[in-house]
Parts: sequence; structure tokens; C-alpha cells
Amino acid sequence: MKDTTQEIALIIGGSSGMGFETAKLLLQRNVKTVIVGRNLQKLEKAQQLLSSYGDAESLQVDLYNSTDLSRLLQFIGDENRQIKYLVNSAGYFKPTAFIEHSGEDYDIYQQLNRAIFLICQAVAINMINHQGGAMVNIGSMWARQAIKATPSSAYSMAKAGLHALTQHMAMELAEHNIRVNAVAPALVNSTIFESFIEPKELDATLATFDSFHPIGRIGQPEDIAKTIDFLLSDDSSWVTGAIWDIDGGVMAGRN
Repeated sequence: MKDTTQEIALIIGGSSGMGFETAKLLLQRNVKTVIVGRNLQKLEKAQQLLSSYGDAESLQVDLYNSTDLSRLLQFIGDENRQIKYLVNSAGYFKPTAFIEHSGEDYDIYQQLNRAIFLICQAVAINMINHQGGAMVNIGSMWARQAIKATPSSAYSMAKAGLHALTQHMAMELAEHNIRVNAVAPALVNSTIFESFIEPKELDATLATFDSFHPIGRIGQPEDIAKTIDFLLSDDSSWVTGAIWDIDGGVMAGRN
């Protein structure tokens, strides 16, 4: 029988939100999971919570720090470690008017995309060496539809790039038994909004967007995680290069 003890899922941005909820689902189906995050306190708390579901480990990595990123890439490149699944859930979002964006603001998004590109490349090599795997990138509805109430040109440009990367990777890696998909959520209750909303006001502020979604509510992290888990699983073995709208109906029509 094949020894699969070294098969792991790697969740970039797994200490909260969609990444954390995806890690939970993977652990519940007995997949060893490694979560990556920048904030050590959040990371340790997340690992402690996830350990009640299965074999969970964590790596503290600042994707904007070249030394940290190199350390993560070395982790991925270890030939004795098989990465079966990758989820890119790390993100940053701060609505800013287009004409008010500074070069430094723009760089925050593009540096994150650069890190994701290099992580995907390293994981693809790992997967090729181990006969396949599956990846899911978390894109955004904002990359597919501009929303005036939340001006986000740099963010949307970065996420649109991630959508394109998903499709190109899917095309190039299919022959290696590697599937690559993305999800494009609308507004999801997440700590990502704490960059511009006070945590104590987060729930009430996000609730004002319920009616924006035809289904009548904003999303919850587990809504997205369930689709990510499906796209990683063999149940979606004929799906690659897809960008799935998980958005409460926003792209179908807005209220």
C-alpha cells in the first residue's frame, strides 16, 4: 500500500477566515494540514483550534519579507514532503479611490501576487515530482465587476491577475495531473476588512451589504471553504482552469 503519511495540504493565509475554515474541512477528512500566517499570536491560536480536528501544523511567514519567503520555498521544495493540495488564501483589501492610490499602496498588492506566483511555482514542481495535486486560488468578484461603493482598482487588478494565472497554470500543468482552479467571492465576513473597519463595528458594517447580494446576505467563510474543499477533492476531478463565482448571486444580477 502506498505510504501517504507525508501528503499535506498547504494553506497560505490559514490562520483566519476562508483559509482557516478550509483547513478545518481538510483535517476532517484526515488530510495533514500546514497553515501559513504572518501574525504569530493568531497563528498559534489557529493551530491550537485546528489540532482538535486533526494533524495541523503552522509556519510563521511574512510574504513581504524575502527571507521568510525563501524559507517557505525551501519548505515546499523538500523532496521528502509531498504537497497534495495548495490553497492561496492570503489577502489584503483597503478600498482607495483610483486617483488617490500611491505607488506604495499599489506595491502592497503586487508584492503579494509575486509571492503567490513563486509559491505556486514551487508547489507545482513539488506536485510534478509526486505525480499530481490540486490548487485553489482565492480571487474576487471585484476582479470581475467594479463596485463604486468600494473603489479598489489596485486590489482588483491584482485579483484579475490571479484569475489569469489560474487559467494559465491549469493549461500548462494539466499534463502533470495537476488541477488549478479559483473562487471569486463577493463580500464575505472576514478579518480582511479590519484594515479599514474597527473590529467592534465589523459585523454591523458588513450587514449593511446584505441586500447587495440577491440571496439576501453576505457570505461566511465556511460558504467559500466548502467550495474550495470540493475543488480540491477527487469529486471535481474533471474541473480545472475554472473561476467559480461564490457570491450570493451578485454576478447574476444585483439588487
